[in-house]
Amino acid sequence: MSCLVWFSTLWPSSTLSLLLLGLLGGQLGLELIQATVCSQWSAPSEKSLSQDGDVIIGGLFNLYYIPSAADQGFTEQPHYEPCTGLELEPLKYSYALVFAVEEINRNKTLLPGVKLGYRILDTCTLYPWALQGAMSLVGGGNYMSKPSGGGLHVPLLIAAASSTTGIMMSSTLGPLSVPIISYLASCPCLSDRIKYPNFFRTIPSDIYQSWAMAELAIRFRWTWIGAVIENNDYGHLAIQVFQKEIQGKGVCLEFIETLKVETIATDAKRAALTIEASTARVILIFCWYTEVKKLLLELARINVTDRQFLASEAWSTSDDLLQDLTISKVASGVLGVAIRSTAIPGFEHFLRSLHPTHHPNDVFLREFWQKKFGGKESLANVQNHFTDTSRLRVAYNVYLAVYAAAHALHSLLSCTGRGNSSRNDTHNCTSPRLIKPMELLQHLSKVNVTTPHGESFYFQGADIPAKYDLVNWQRTPEGPLKLVLVGGVDGFNLRLNESAIQWSTGSSQVPVSVCSESCPPGTRKANRKGEPLCCFDCIPCAEGEISNKTGSLHCERCPPDFWSNVEQTACIPRQLDFLSFNETLGITLTTAAVSGAAVTTVVFVVFLYYRQTPMVRANNSELSFLLLVSLKLCFLCSLVFIGRPSVWSCRFQQAAFGISFVLSVSCLLVKTLVVLAVFRSARPGAETLMKWFGPGKQRGSVLFFTCIQVIICATWLSLSPPVPRRDLGFRGSKITLECAMASVVGFSLVLGYIGLLACTCLLLAFFARKLPDNFNEAKLITFSMLIFCAVWVAFVPAYVSSPGKYVVAVEIFAILASSYGLLLCIFAPKCFIILLRPEINTKKYLMAR
Repeated sequence: MSCLVWFSTLWPSSTLSLLLLGLLGGQLGLELIQATVCSQWSAPSEKSLSQDGDVIIGGLFNLYYIPSAADQGFTEQPHYEPCTGLELEPLKYSYALVFAVEEINRNKTLLPGVKLGYRILDTCTLYPWALQGAMSLVGGGNYMSKPSGGGLHVPLLIAAASSTTGIMMSSTLGPLSVPIISYLASCPCLSDRIKYPNFFRTIPSDIYQSWAMAELAIRFRWTWIGAVIENNDYGHLAIQVFQKEIQGKGVCLEFIETLKVETIATDAKRAALTIEASTARVILIFCWYTEVKKLLLELARINVTDRQFLASEAWSTSDDLLQDLTISKVASGVLGVAIRSTAIPGFEHFLRSLHPTHHPNDVFLREFWQKKFGGKESLANVQNHFTDTSRLRVAYNVYLAVYAAAHALHSLLSCTGRGNSSRNDTHNCTSPRLIKPMELLQHLSKVNVTTPHGESFYFQGADIPAKYDLVNWQRTPEGPLKLVLVGGVDGFNLRLNESAIQWSTGSSQVPVSVCSESCPPGTRKANRKGEPLCCFDCIPCAEGEISNKTGSLHCERCPPDFWSNVEQTACIPRQLDFLSFNETLGITLTTAAVSGAAVTTVVFVVFLYYRQTPMVRANNSELSFLLLVSLKLCFLCSLVFIGRPSVWSCRFQQAAFGISFVLSVSCLLVKTLVVLAVFRSARPGAETLMKWFGPGKQRGSVLFFTCIQVIICATWLSLSPPVPRRDLGFRGSKITLECAMASVVGFSLVLGYIGLLACTCLLLAFFARKLPDNFNEAKLITFSMLIFCAVWVAFVPAYVSSPGKYVVAVEIFAILASSYGLLLCIFAPKCFIILLRPEINTKKYLMAR
């Protein structure tokens, strides 16, 4: 069983383990851990960098790495490879600690009379080594030699190069209240003061950088993102915060791939293939730079060069990646969150003055000198990443951590708040060699000072105020990428100079990373079943609905008096729609009506001219002329239905229609009665019948029948007349302006009375159709009434089912059709005889049997 797996079972019982450690004694307990826990791992390095002092500060850094693991990836089984590869950047971190200690020791006001010392150990990026190093520093050889004071050899650690290491150390050393100040552990979980009361850090919590990355995704409308995370607390908790920040903001994760240091080779290949197959063009990576290097090299191998990467602070400023020409083909345009950069005055001179002859006991410097610089005798003129202090990031976090420890020690040792500022009063003041970690922990929580460079510094619980840089990887003519500052993050405030960014495309055009293109105005989103919310189809809004924004979730219905435009992007006032004289249908009906009236007039003139002929005089010529006048009125009354409805036109059109048709049908009815009466009077004993159908009686009958309709119309129009109304029931771009029947009963009575007269006339004409005269007008009346009744029977369903203005068109058509039917059936045969067959226009012919 590997040591790492064993520690996963150790953490819950860490308190018990430490109690046993306290009972057994520091050295004995350390040996027990060494023998039991890490027997399957190579032994921790005994190399260290130290300086004696009144108070010793412990430092743990990943100074070495396992070369074979870095090149090929770890296996699942515990390895036995030696940790021999010296890391340049962590070495600079350790010298930042040395520089800060020496600077404090030269300070006359900070810890006067107290000399700080340090002891720095290597942890080789291995959790067991880190915990064993921490126990070695805290337990020390003097653990059992000071039982009365309870002091420890190293009262404070500057350690934890990862979140997992920070969790392990804080959980293990928590019962002893040993303060730990981390320079790289950024997991939000470590802000929990209940679980980790002894933990502090000079790097912001990942909450802020995850928030910043979510803001960037939202700002640039990257709604479809892939994620690659470290398979540890740092990666998992960072992506959790990111997912929380993008929730409900329209951003989705297509995939989450994990990289594990022990299996980096296979993990990097799998993640690279996932990225290649994905449709996401923006990839978020929360990993340590060594794992990112493997991934980017794998992407370069399979030629995936069109992705935009969002980098976490763990790799966004890695010089190892920036200088790699192979990686530059893949990682150009990286936009990342970085630990803020700060210069430390005097630090560059300190680094350039380092030399093995001046520090004979510095094993790290000696090895660094031999492997990196060979026989060079000085770093004064060497230009490399080690001597570059223009933009210190993690090294500055270490520097701040030392100053935080120094100010806490100063507060503790100067007896602040005890009523006696004399450090020589041993009864009230703590001796540097008898420091209790609990007291130091309390003073550390209250640190609020200004650094020698004017920066205000304090802890908010375990954290410091969050400040980041936003950096961009840009191409250079020489080949390697360069790091360009393009913005910053201060708490939850983000500033960004977008014009300074060079994207992965090599231009200033922001890359697009979406599952579905934003729905344009006039459409709405429709989620695809079984897919994330960022994947959708764009459905056009229905008629009468609009969406005037990009990416609308719903279409909004227009108000009743408005309708959607053609693009479905705005509501426009609905046009008033009515049957007008200017449109094709109106012109057609008007032409038909005027033509009917003109034909009727021509017939009237013909009859007037030939009024003395038998054909005109037969069957009361007065009724014929009256019928022609009424038919002309029928044709003309249809014109009243065309045009914009008004109060008076609505009243007049129905009255004109009802009265005109009753007048026409009344004339035909009386004519039919006269025909029947004439032939009945020819029978013996029926001579007196014609007395009841003289010319005066005929005119009176027509007037009587017509007056009844006048009374019906007058009553209807006085009680509940038709009124103009906007019909909104028919949804469309137009509002129909129509004459609404306020009383269906009145309109039904008008039509019903016309129908009653027409049916009566049809029935009587049908009986008189076989009378023996050569010219029997009853036949003509029968045909005309058949057409009349057929038209108006068909009118009812057509009228009810027609939409909008076509209701009016149907009624006009019925008026014209029935009028033409009466005109042609009654008068066409007569005009034919009058004009074309005058030889038979004689009384003898007409009365012949």
